[in-house]
Amino acid sequence: MSRQDPGRVLIVGAGPTGLGAARRLQELGFDDFLVLEAGDTAGGLAQSVVDERGFTWDLGGHVQFSHYTYYDDVLDRALGDGWLWHERESWIWLDGRFVPYPFQNNIHRLAPADRDRALLGLERAAAHATGAPAAHFADWIQRTFGDGLAELFLVPYNRKVWGVPLDRMGVSWIGERVAVPDLPRIRRNIREDRDDVSWGPNNRFRFPRRGGTGAIWRAVAAHLDAGRLRPGRRVVAVDPAARTVRLADGCTLGWDTLVSTLPIDRLVAATAGLSAGARRAAASLLHSAVHVLGVGLRGAPPAPLARKCWMYFPESSSPYYRVTVFSNYSPHHVPDDGPYYSLMAEVCESPWKPVDGEGLPRVALAAMRRDRLIAPGAEVASVWHRRLEHGYPTPSLARDEALAVLIPELEARRIFSRGRFGGWKYEVSNQDHSFMQGVELASRLLTGEEEVTFPSPAAANSGRFLVRAVEA
Repeated sequence: MSRQDPGRVLIVGAGPTGLGAARRLQELGFDDFLVLEAGDTAGGLAQSVVDERGFTWDLGGHVQFSHYTYYDDVLDRALGDGWLWHERESWIWLDGRFVPYPFQNNIHRLAPADRDRALLGLERAAAHATGAPAAHFADWIQRTFGDGLAELFLVPYNRKVWGVPLDRMGVSWIGERVAVPDLPRIRRNIREDRDDVSWGPNNRFRFPRRGGTGAIWRAVAAHLDAGRLRPGRRVVAVDPAARTVRLADGCTLGWDTLVSTLPIDRLVAATAGLSAGARRAAASLLHSAVHVLGVGLRGAPPAPLARKCWMYFPESSSPYYRVTVFSNYSPHHVPDDGPYYSLMAEVCESPWKPVDGEGLPRVALAAMRRDRLIAPGAEVASVWHRRLEHGYPTPSLARDEALAVLIPELEARRIFSRGRFGGWKYEVSNQDHSFMQGVELASRLLTGEEEVTFPSPAAANSGRFLVRAVEA
């Protein structure tokens, strides 16, 4: 393909998307770019921290799986042999028992009355299927799974994780995110009392041996040429007419092409000269905040947690929607003077689901004891808490219409918004997707090659791009 000249490229944000764009520009021999990062380290929402007691924490329950050989190669080079491999063990805690994930494949684990109610709902849903599109996410759940599974797990869990009325959410994002029911398989599992845990793209995953998920992105950033990454540079204003950004310290930098990984609502608020329609579109986007709570404990984990990776909690008595046994990912996540284990809980906050952040650690610790995650008398060695304002980009009914206004208007001004919140597409917001959004955009800017991941999530997740590499 013929070479294009994007001029001076300014990349805002050194998370996976910004680093993907920077790496690809450098790989293609382009050297007129800078990466501005507001924080003091690379990684964005995929960074890791070490608390005062020496426990390592991620900013949420991250695991690595990939749709792209290019991404796999980058990870291989980033950490070499510094990986540990795990078989996924994910579970649902319901009615005082653990049920393997996916829930619908393992209803044989439920009390007989709940099992029969769930199966009857599935059978009725299948019998009444019309093929007509669902009006919204709540409608899709009822049509696909029936009343039993909806009431037992899917509705209460999704309310907890999204913090948004489910009838305000669309359905185009679902794809590989939710396992749809296979009735013959479910009946067989009931008949044979068989656990069925193999579904999903991440049934086997790797994790950094040391440093948490953030170790990946620190290593990727370290491969950039000296001076390309500028930490501590927060962009507070964008002037498309002058092609400048203003930083929090008052400095002004010029650009010809701006690649922004800021949340697109914040980008619009900071950008001069956009239309009233663009500002209305940005205001219509929904998101939820996430509280990440790390609990370090002295001793060995309770026996039922010895091999578990993460657990889902649909019941209202538990404030968290997910808890990860983070010490099971690597023994180096806990201090050396153990034994210790560590639990990382995630709690959604939204206008529909307020959270008392100050009281959350106390409430969560009490719930962890009730849910048998903390053994009676176990010593709590550390409690770490961080609130992330932008946690989940909600795939609302209004989202696609809003993006159809925002993306063209920004790109007409040479501003390209990508990433988990830069693109606001939850269905392509994992680390591999986010990184490849940056890679593919850089290729487009330099060679004109079409992007796949951001404009066509279904194609990116279909398997057709499972071995897709963007060659230099």
